[in-house]
Amino acid sequence: MGWFKKLIAGFRRRDEKDLYDEEWDDEEVVHQVDYTNKEQRNDYVRNCLERMADATRELENLTFEYDMVTSYLKDMEEIEALPPEESEQLKECAKRVSQLQDSKADFMERPHRISDEKYQQIERMLDEVDEGYAKLTEAEEYQDRIKQDLNRLDGEKHAYLYRKNEVMRLISDTRGMAIICVVALGLCILLLLFLQFFLDMDTKAGYLVTAAAAAFAITVIYVKHVDARKELHRVETGINKIILLQNKVKIRYVNNTNLLDYLYLKYGVSSAKELIDLWENYKIEREEREKFRKAELDLDYNEQELLQMLKRYQIKDPAVWLHQTEAILDHKEMVEIRHNLIIRRQSLRRRMDYNKEVVAGGSQKEIKDLVEKYPQYAKEIMASVEEYEKKFAK
Repeated sequence: MGWFKKLIAGFRRRDEKDLYDEEWDDEEVVHQVDYTNKEQRNDYVRNCLERMADATRELENLTFEYDMVTSYLKDMEEIEALPPEESEQLKECAKRVSQLQDSKADFMERPHRISDEKYQQIERMLDEVDEGYAKLTEAEEYQDRIKQDLNRLDGEKHAYLYRKNEVMRLISDTRGMAIICVVALGLCILLLLFLQFFLDMDTKAGYLVTAAAAAFAITVIYVKHVDARKELHRVETGINKIILLQNKVKIRYVNNTNLLDYLYLKYGVSSAKELIDLWENYKIEREEREKFRKAELDLDYNEQELLQMLKRYQIKDPAVWLHQTEAILDHKEMVEIRHNLIIRRQSLRRRMDYNKEVVAGGSQKEIKDLVEKYPQYAKEIMASVEEYEKKFAK
């Protein structure tokens, strides 16, 4: 806004002279603008004023940044000019802050042993972990025993079924052997009858031998058949007992499985081992988090101490040095930062000069030149400037 005040003051000094005594060249054109055309003239003046306003705003921002950079450089000079004893105290404090900041950064970046969700879950059931682990272990061991029983019973059942098939084949075989014996006996009798009546042979001995052989064979076959029947009954009885035992064990298996599912759901795990691993990791994580919490308190305390020390040394922006402790500890780092700040300040200075001299100064000169060349429009131009200044001030 200073540019507008200077420009208006210049116009007022100009008005004190006899502007209308100057000659005006009707055919002179500047920047391809017809200054005799009110609309084009106003647009040209407005454009100059807007460029001055933009330059003024930019100058304000650049000046603020320039002052801030200059303040940083002065702070650096104050720190480097400290007496040896005070400088050593400052470095000790900065070293503690730097170490604690590094520890905090390491903790934040390291992979956690367990997730926050699992950590909070274990915290909610601290008093139940031991009991839960005991229940899960007991249920899992019982589940293993039930599976072993089921496997053993299944093996016995298959053995009985195999034996049953063997006995069924034996029964079938004895039936076949009995039929064969009866058929053989009939053929022998027919042969003996043929020999007796058609060939007039004495067949008494043959009848006796045939009868004795048939009696022996049928007796043996009958005994085997009866034994097989008894064995089949015993095997079927054994199979039924095994099936009854399997049903009982399966009921236990289902009940124990449901119990395990409930316990897994309750403790948010899939096994007792996972629960105890979570518990061990939780204890380590809790200890590390407690150390981190204490380190954060120490960091906060030492940062406040560093701030107080810097304030005592008349440092204008002490908070900046909380993140630049390396510069306090290492002279090379301080030199590097100073070099960067000087480059920044030079860049800001060039931009300030450009906006002040080229943009704002050039626009101001254009308006003044316009007033001098066209004095009959001086009051109108000054009115536009004053109006724009009021708008800009808002």
